[in-house]
Amino acid sequence: MSYKVVEKFISINGEGQRAGQLAVFIRFAGCNLNCSYCDTLWANEKNVDYEVMTLEDIYTYIESTGVKNITITGGEPLLQDNIFDLIKVLTAENELRLEIETNGSVSIKKYYEKLNHPPSFTMDYKLESSQMEDKMNIDNFNVLTQKDTVKFVVGDMKDLIKVKEVIDEYNLTEKTNVYLSPIYGKINYQDMVDFMIENKLNDVSLQLQLHKIIWDPNQKGV
Repeated sequence: MSYKVVEKFISINGEGQRAGQLAVFIRFAGCNLNCSYCDTLWANEKNVDYEVMTLEDIYTYIESTGVKNITITGGEPLLQDNIFDLIKVLTAENELRLEIETNGSVSIKKYYEKLNHPPSFTMDYKLESSQMEDKMNIDNFNVLTQKDTVKFVVGDMKDLIKVKEVIDEYNLTEKTNVYLSPIYGKINYQDMVDFMIENKLNDVSLQLQLHKIIWDPNQKGV
């Protein structure tokens, strides 16, 4: 049972419910989408360099770090062969807190149906500026819980208008955590706050990508 790992490192969570906390990151190769603003395109290239790691290798590495927060990301990690087995092993450890960053196009239903302790999902909703909105799996909204997050990646005011429509249509703030994540360098943060005020976006969080503020926005391994 092996996996294609393009990066493994310790840093802080740059976004999400545990932003600012230490986490160990496992980044897998490959993705089924091609978002206009993707900041990890290199990880999606067919000829990307990767390390073949077994389930045992990944578990041993995570254990060796002493870090309790684990972020599995990509690319799209849920496309990896045998990813269910890895998630099952990691969620069985009570001391570990597993987060899966997924792009919103892949069903997450089986993880709720087949695991006693599902991981925490941070699921993107790709808006028009991504050019991938038609690939979103809306059925995922039916299984998200209060430990999960829907992350709207926002590039312009048109995206923000759609955010409100989606939140209202699916009652997302009643089901799960909702975050607005501006595309770095594409939209004014103050304009986003003004929109939130004007539209009374209660229980919605604006998040900035801490790793792009602390380090160079293009730096890997952070």
